[in-house]
Order: sequence, then C-alpha cells, then structure tokens
Amino acid sequence: MARRTPPSFAPDLTDLGFGRVFSENMVTSRWTPADGWTPLEVVRRAPLELDPAAAVLHYGQSVFEGLKAYRQPDGSVGVFRPEANAARFQRSARRLGLPELSAADFLRSIDMLVEVDSAWVPSGAEQSLYLRPIVFGTEPFLGVRPSREARYLLIASPVDSYFGDGIHPVTIWLSEDHVRAAPGGTGAAKCAVNYAASLVAQQEAAAEGCEQVLFLDAVERRWLEELGGMNIVLVAAEGRLITPRLSETILEGVVRDSIITLARERGRAVEERRVSFEEWRRGIESGAITEAFACGTAAVITPIGRIRWRGGEMLIGDGETTGPTVTELRRALVDIQYGRTPDRHGWLHRAGGR
Repeated sequence: MARRTPPSFAPDLTDLGFGRVFSENMVTSRWTPADGWTPLEVVRRAPLELDPAAAVLHYGQSVFEGLKAYRQPDGSVGVFRPEANAARFQRSARRLGLPELSAADFLRSIDMLVEVDSAWVPSGAEQSLYLRPIVFGTEPFLGVRPSREARYLLIASPVDSYFGDGIHPVTIWLSEDHVRAAPGGTGAAKCAVNYAASLVAQQEAAAEGCEQVLFLDAVERRWLEELGGMNIVLVAAEGRLITPRLSETILEGVVRDSIITLARERGRAVEERRVSFEEWRRGIESGAITEAFACGTAAVITPIGRIRWRGGEMLIGDGETTGPTVTELRRALVDIQYGRTPDRHGWLHRAGGR
C-alpha cells in the first residue's frame, strides 16, 4: 500500500465540472514480454514522454476503464464494483491485443491512489472521485502488429454531476448516418477507437441541441444499441424494463448490470432483447412505454426527456419530468454508492481509509 502523504496544496473541490480537475498523483507500470508488468508505482501526475512512433499514436491500441470512488458517511471511501471493471479491463485488453493487468494489481493500484489522494475525494451532493485506468501500446514501431511494450496508468478526477446542472431529462439525437460498432468489431470492448468513432455524431447531436447521441445497429439500422457512452433502458407502463441485449457491438455496462439486479429485487420484470426504434416510437404514441433512461458510470442514471431525428421529435412523458421508475432506481443505486443504505451485494470496495 502506498504511504499517505499530505497534498502539496489544498485541493479546491468547488466548481469541479466533469473531467476538468485532476488529483495530484497517478499510478504507473510498464510491460514487456520478457519481464511482464513492473511493480506498481505512485508518482506525481505529469505530462508523458512518448516516442512519436509509439503504437498508440498510429494504430489506436488503447483500452481504458471508468469507475468512481464515493465518500462514505463515516469518512471512508467506497469504490463501486471495481472487480467488475477489472474483469472488463482484461476483456478489452485481450480484444485489442494488449497485455492484461491482473485483477489483483488493478485493485491494488486503486487502493494506492485513493490512499495518497484521499483529500481529493469530494463529499458534496452528486460528487465523487472518477478513476480512469488505461493501458496503451508504447513500442516505437511502424509495423501493423500488437505493441511489444505497454504502459498502465491510473489517474483520478474529482467530479460533479456529469451533465453539470443536476439531474434532469436530457434530449438525445438519433444518428441515421453513423454507427458506433459493427459485428466482428470492437463494440464490446472499452477502447479509445469506439469513442473516437462516435465523436462526429456527438457533434451533430450538439448542433441539434441534444446532449447525447443514440446509435442503431450497423446492419439493419433499426435496432437500438447504445448512446455514445451509455446503455439505454426503456420503461413500460406497468414498470417492466426493456433494454437491448448484450452483443459484440454493445459494451457490458457495470451500472446497467447493477440496475437490472436492483429492479428484479424490487419485483420488476426485465427484458434483455432486441428492441427497435419503431417499437419505442409506437410505444410512446400508445402509452405502452412511459419512461426511458441512459445509464453509465459517469452519469449514473439519466432520464431521457425527448429524442430528435431528421424531420421528427418525440417526448417521453412531458419531456421535462423525471418519471417514478427512474427516480426509484436511481435513488436505490446512489444510496448504495454513497453508503446511505446497506450494501447487501458487496459492491463497495473500501479503499484509502478515512
């Protein structure tokens, strides 16, 4: 475990935004085929020195994770479901031809960073410490093959609510020209190239006054897949949840899995299946579908108020009010994350002490 040291300056945890402020330290390790991973080390966060021919710069060989640490009522810190992120991190690395970091080292790096940067874990409403692990190819080589050198980094960012102005129904844009992932591709991996592919569509969404973009499948262009960085869930009038089933084109969200667990415990039916945009549209028109929300580590659970596409728009409810199912499930999840209700699932990993 890293030795806790006082920060060299008092962290300013006001007006954090999301992903703009960073803690003082980071964890690093290097990998080669001969030596494997070097021992994890805490160092001051600083710019990287990277060869211009590094594999990551030319072939996008990079995977990452996103998870959060929450200040608990007793002053300790709870990291939400890091074991699930460790397993997904390994799956992503395997898909991109990168070396896998062991789950033990993944958890150890989190403990090390939270220990030395515990002062950076905020305690305000909707605040948390966002943790970003990353592995990327560093070998200076211009041939197309997996890098024979890699680096692991863990950085942290104290954050406010993802959408900045609190929890409210967002407007999403249906992308009709772009797809996020295709069968046989990297859609189920959390890798940089997937997000790069979504950014043009996200720009288009912003130009249309929307906060997020929704992608359809790459083959028939009719089946809901996911948003640019979140899974999607629809709510039927009787409270049943409907969400696209996992596939090689959809990322397996940790928050998505948590919501499904909590919903079923509360007696709600959950359908994981293919669902078309047309089914959603008709369901809104008939009243069969009454709510919809996006979910992911950064935004947790965010209600969807309206969806726009070229030549059309539809409201979910009145477009302005968060529905009862979204409210119930979000409160249930957030109360566990912040330690306000018992963690009966063992989801919180205690890290960094008080």
